[in-house]
Amino acid sequence: MLLPPPPEVPLGTNGPRAARFRRFLVLCLCATLGGLFAARVAVAAHDPAGPYRKLDVFTHVLSLIENNYVEGVDETRLIYGAIEGMVRTLDPHSTFMDPKAYAALKQETDGEYGGVGLEVAAKADELVVIAPIDDSPASRAGLLPGDKLLEVDGMPTRGWKEQEGARALMGPPGTSCTLKIARSSWREARTFTLVRDVVRVVSVEQKLYDGRYGYVKVKSFQDRTDVYLKKALDDLRAQAGGRMEGLVLDLRHNPGGLLEQAVKVADRFLFDGVIVTTKGRGGRHAEVERAHAKDTEPNYPVMLLVDGGTASASEIVAGALQDHGRAVVIGTPTFGKGSVQTVIELEDGSGVKLTIARYYTPSGRSIQEKGIVPDLLVRQRNAAMVDDDLPRERNLPNHFKGEDAAARVVPASTTSAPQLPRQPGDPADDQQLKTALDTLRTWAVFKATLQQQGPRAASAAP
Repeated sequence: MLLPPPPEVPLGTNGPRAARFRRFLVLCLCATLGGLFAARVAVAAHDPAGPYRKLDVFTHVLSLIENNYVEGVDETRLIYGAIEGMVRTLDPHSTFMDPKAYAALKQETDGEYGGVGLEVAAKADELVVIAPIDDSPASRAGLLPGDKLLEVDGMPTRGWKEQEGARALMGPPGTSCTLKIARSSWREARTFTLVRDVVRVVSVEQKLYDGRYGYVKVKSFQDRTDVYLKKALDDLRAQAGGRMEGLVLDLRHNPGGLLEQAVKVADRFLFDGVIVTTKGRGGRHAEVERAHAKDTEPNYPVMLLVDGGTASASEIVAGALQDHGRAVVIGTPTFGKGSVQTVIELEDGSGVKLTIARYYTPSGRSIQEKGIVPDLLVRQRNAAMVDDDLPRERNLPNHFKGEDAAARVVPASTTSAPQLPRQPGDPADDQQLKTALDTLRTWAVFKATLQQQGPRAASAAP
């Protein structure tokens, strides 16, 4: 309600006109307050337990803190803390970011930021390393997946969420960061002092085996990941003399990232059909992403590697290629994050990451809590960590419950290896990669055998 403009009255006047003007203002103020009171009563009558009535409690507590707390308080910090606490009650992946944290997130999705290069996740009340980023201070110090991050610069991390850990690990290049790390093979925790560096996440790397089998590792889904993947595949094809006979697509320890990039990566291997379906609250606002024939890779065999660190956008790619029969999925069950988040920038430079939908693979299954079950189960072990001990969606507090849809059940064989891969793309230390390459080689031998036996044998093959 807007107040009408008052009549003109000279300043400092105490005569009858001034008295009439004061009475006019009082009447207007009473009318305004009366209208607000009537509106509040109407809202309360419509919804006696309306959540917005609790704003009175919030403002009361804020006033008490501002006026009575033993020390002066930062009002902005109080408000941000209240918003963060509100969003924290939703699920592990929804979060509020102050302007500094939001700027860091934008840098990270661009593929370059200052920090030590650790991907962490919360498991119970602990922060556990998902993966150190290649050629980062953390990887050079020898930190491994499964390590527990106990302290950062002397601050205990118990009870921290993953974004709090990520925020503490980031900082200007050249600054030091002291980490206290526990590992199951150590008798006691050890302290590492790392110097933060510019962490450049090269999201795609490639290698050629036997002169004909490509290997591509996608580390995360950032801006332009699909462009880098196309370049990597074209380079491998050129090295192979114009034609690859098979590909190993490695999504292990890939924590996810941008949904649109995951869709484009899956589209690169599919001629048509559904890639992923997302559904909002109550199944409404369903959106379907489909594959297109343009720029699709030739129909060579694909082995897709996954593990407990394969999460979110990575699981979308794995689920799409598995459901369409375009790839054989090898490794261990994935993280099991079947929800979609959007990031909303606010007026003051802060941001909210909010869970807005669940996603479903082309066959209609939700992988929330379940993850993607590999076609060929191959475990890797070392003294530091067992893959089953990695944090997964089902271990996170306040996570969404999975739906009752039946999970995909596939035959699984099990192979053990003495340790995790030391370097990506080294089959001597990587049983999962070795299995993928051996499967491609066997595929080629079997195909050649069928061709030698003639059309009759080929037609009889499954």
